[in-house]
Amino acid sequence: MAIDNKEQFLTSEFEWFHQHPELSFEEVETTKRIREDLAKAEIPVLDLPLKTGVVAQIGTGKAPFVALRGDIDALPITEATDLPYSSLTPGKMHACGHDFHLTSVLGAAYALKEREAELVGTVYIVFQPGEEAPGGAKTVLETGSLRDVKAMFGLHSLPVFPVGTVGVRTGAVTASVDKFQVKFHGKETHAAHPDRGVDSVLMASSFVTAAQSIVARNVDPARASLVSITHIEGGSTWNITPGTTWIEGTTRSLTSDDRKLIKERFYRLAEGIAASFGGQAEIDWYAGPPATNNTPEWAELAKSVAQDAGLTVKPAPVSLAGEDFAYFQESIPGCFVLVGTGISPTNHNPKFRVDPSAILPTAAYLADLADAALKKLQ
Repeated sequence: MAIDNKEQFLTSEFEWFHQHPELSFEEVETTKRIREDLAKAEIPVLDLPLKTGVVAQIGTGKAPFVALRGDIDALPITEATDLPYSSLTPGKMHACGHDFHLTSVLGAAYALKEREAELVGTVYIVFQPGEEAPGGAKTVLETGSLRDVKAMFGLHSLPVFPVGTVGVRTGAVTASVDKFQVKFHGKETHAAHPDRGVDSVLMASSFVTAAQSIVARNVDPARASLVSITHIEGGSTWNITPGTTWIEGTTRSLTSDDRKLIKERFYRLAEGIAASFGGQAEIDWYAGPPATNNTPEWAELAKSVAQDAGLTVKPAPVSLAGEDFAYFQESIPGCFVLVGTGISPTNHNPKFRVDPSAILPTAAYLADLADAALKKLQ
């Protein structure tokens, strides 16, 4: 499809996606719009059992295979920007840049389609649902559509870098994410007679303090990790010591060894503290995505392609936020890059915004990166 003004077209699509945010696995209209945009350029879509999300194909249909991924879901946040294309749905907002990601990947798909005859392999274009759930990456992997992919690239907006800047790093860029819930079970009693019960609040309070020793005293201080207790509930009145106190929170780490260590120490502390007070700890552990893992050869390619495109390359800052692109990286080598989208309030903030001028250069960069990866593989 010939587009007279690609920047204008992509900006218009970006604004539409921003105005029509949909939450994880609810991206029905977003998926419909993406399919329509791909059809305009005669880019075929794979027939997959995905309720939302799209995987398209460009190239020879033969090896080598590489993939570009853009996530498409929004967040349950009410927008507080003054943008003329602000969200039309109260309580939902593209506050993490996924509208920018998917539009940039769409632009890359158009650019690759234009040079399809020159491609030496196949590029899969992945519009992934449910990143914020997280777990949308798993739904795409379960289709088997990416089984032959040898390199995969993803991106994320970075509101601390100016437009024209790309952050690249070998190894972890984001952390593994685990969620925990613990019920400390004691024995309810009148507050005037604590000796007749087992104080679950005291158990939970002791654990909250002790849990900080996991990172402070068990993890190598040169490696970032955390244990955060974010929610505590216990009791219903002022003069009864409750029989159960409940806590929840999250752990983050950048290596699989630290992730395992933190979980082991967490269980030992919780169960040991509860037992020492005469109670029990009931633990539910929910494993989220692992840490991202950029392989050296593809990180180097991402850098060199960015430099050739005239972009400024900086080391990607490491974050203990999670990113389910890491699920892809468990089986597919590749690189997750951070793209400068102009200075803005941080992601997941109701005033977060992306400078649309970043879309066209990012789309061109991603297309060049996929093309270069095919040539490298061949």
